[in-house]
Amino acid sequence: MNVTALARPEIVAMQPYASARSEAPGQGVLLNANEAPRPLLTGLDSGPGLHRYPEPQPQELVARLAERYAVPRDCVLVTRGSDEGIDLLTRVFCRAGRDAVVQCPPTFGMYRIAACIQGADIVSVARDPARRFAMDEPAVLAAVARDDRVRLIFLTSPNNPTGDLVREDFLQKLLTAAAGRALVVLDEAYAEFCAQPSATRLIEAHENLVVLRTLSKAWASAGLRCGVVLAQPSVIGLLRRVIAPYPLATPIIALALRTLDDGMRERQARLIEEIARNKKALIELLENRTFVNELIAGEANFVLLRVNDARALLRYCADRGVILRGFATDPELQDCLRISVGSAADQAALAQALDAWENER
Repeated sequence: MNVTALARPEIVAMQPYASARSEAPGQGVLLNANEAPRPLLTGLDSGPGLHRYPEPQPQELVARLAERYAVPRDCVLVTRGSDEGIDLLTRVFCRAGRDAVVQCPPTFGMYRIAACIQGADIVSVARDPARRFAMDEPAVLAAVARDDRVRLIFLTSPNNPTGDLVREDFLQKLLTAAAGRALVVLDEAYAEFCAQPSATRLIEAHENLVVLRTLSKAWASAGLRCGVVLAQPSVIGLLRRVIAPYPLATPIIALALRTLDDGMRERQARLIEEIARNKKALIELLENRTFVNELIAGEANFVLLRVNDARALLRYCADRGVILRGFATDPELQDCLRISVGSAADQAALAQALDAWENER
């Protein structure tokens, strides 16, 4: 079955909006887009100038990302962070009140939010807190097999906030089980921090595989809000029907290109090495603390802790200028805190706050 058969029929049938810049290149005497004839703000490293609309899918950036993730260019869709990719997929493949998504909580909350906004049902296959929140692989396969409403299966590798990986043999089984029925969306936002190969190399063989990547984490560019959807052209074509005409602003495109310059690879490698060293130091400063009941190190740039009185510890650290992540609204994580790997100075401040907390107890 072609993946188009899984999309909402009204999306397949719709005539997508054609922007002026998509119908004609941004070169020559440009009198087709009601733009100003000259910019007011000048001197920016922003390509053709802010008075012109950017390319809907910037060719140079698409080419750079395709090279980075080793996929053909027509398998790339540039988005405003991974969040937009999640939203687009849910809007294209889920009919309100009729279709469903699978998630494996605790996990990234935007899968649930996107489904709720679209009016899709949510099938939650809970992770096992007694096994360091390991994913229940047989239960995921069973949920997909018994529920023909499922159109999207959201997985994260490494998972946020538990840091565990999706095993490739399980991913292969799931892709086969879901073929012709649902898309498997693998969110690899933290993939650069682990040794496991990316699933992008499986895209050519599986039309129902979608991989999400981002510049926010390992590329230290969260402020750019630049993400990418990687999938076969049939999927990318459907998403392009509903994406905003100009998703990335001109200065963002220029900065993203600079971030992905060949000269940045060495700097990024040094950053990842620094984060790995600092993570080791973070684990050492957390081990053997009297208030820590469990430390889940995971494979990403954060750790998850089970602690005594998580809310009080969160407030105590915040009062001392150290901001951690709590989970007040997540029933599975009421006693947990997530701590990102910071700089050596950041972690020294954390250690000071934790020492004071421990000494007062």
